[in-house]
Amino acid sequence: MTNYAAVLYGPKDLRIENLPVPEINDNEVQIKISCVGICGTDVKMYTTGKCGLEVPTEPMVMGHEGAGIVTKVGAKVNHLKVGDRVAIEPTAPCKSCEFCVSGRYNLCDEPAYCSTPAAPGNLSQYYKHVADFCHKLPDNLSMEEGAAVQPLAIAIHACNRAGIKLGTNMVILGAGPIGVLCAITAKAMGAAKILMTDVVQSRLDIAKQLAADYTLLIKKEYSDEEVVDKIKALLGGRPRVTIDACAFPSAQRVSMLVTKKGGTVLIVGVGDTTVEVPLSGTVLREIDVKGSNRILNTYGPAIAAVSSGAIDLKPFITHHYPMEKTEEAILLAKTGAAMKIIIHLN
Repeated sequence: MTNYAAVLYGPKDLRIENLPVPEINDNEVQIKISCVGICGTDVKMYTTGKCGLEVPTEPMVMGHEGAGIVTKVGAKVNHLKVGDRVAIEPTAPCKSCEFCVSGRYNLCDEPAYCSTPAAPGNLSQYYKHVADFCHKLPDNLSMEEGAAVQPLAIAIHACNRAGIKLGTNMVILGAGPIGVLCAITAKAMGAAKILMTDVVQSRLDIAKQLAADYTLLIKKEYSDEEVVDKIKALLGGRPRVTIDACAFPSAQRVSMLVTKKGGTVLIVGVGDTTVEVPLSGTVLREIDVKGSNRILNTYGPAIAAVSSGAIDLKPFITHHYPMEKTEEAILLAKTGAAMKIIIHLN
């Protein structure tokens, strides 16, 4: 039995290798992977060898947006059986630290998140995962949608943290996959006006088709103040919520400058370790600045939203590649010309 996997050895050094098929313990399931989505963190890992605080020092299997079919079940697993189609929530929190015990497992001290130094990714033919974080897919969801549930779950958590509600006027800086999914999610939650910005027009075109009411193409020569003025003119005032989904320093500055008094800035993009921002004015205007880290109890709602038709992921998925062309897929993702790229393993 083969188990070909996409293994990252360092920046721009991606190899397809045949690895041992993983054996499971009593609380795990073995999964034959069908689809894996390419994420912005995959692009950063491939390009620079790191992403945020994650800096691998050993070869690492890539991929954390996976879906597949259960092929083996551990002795203590009761809610899954061989043949079940599952979406993989790519974490294995310790369940005993103060954050897990208090219900915030996304802040676990030892989360064993997929495709980090703590755990291998799932861009492989066979993969094992703790059964508690494998979610059964309804019959009306495809494997491609099952893989794309992962970034949708991130977007739902971000919108929950941002406090999106009926009538919210908001700005989303960055029309990449997470930014667009935040817009789709916010619209489903009742947001009234959504303005999205990006430096790539094709992404804004897709964003406008899927959820954005207004779009703004950011040019290099624009100052922060010019961007703020253009946003206010298009939106008809300042937003109550601004989501930074690109993590550029300029976007983080603009997010704090443009948000109305008493509003919320939510940062979901992973950027530089240190950024200079206009903090004093933000504090004096009582703007809440929040972070959003990965996923917290939003996989079930994400699957339910897609299954019910409240959120349609099909137009969001734009490109498909076989596993042997993973590197080509990552390079396309880097250009910003694609929205969600799916790697097919079988």
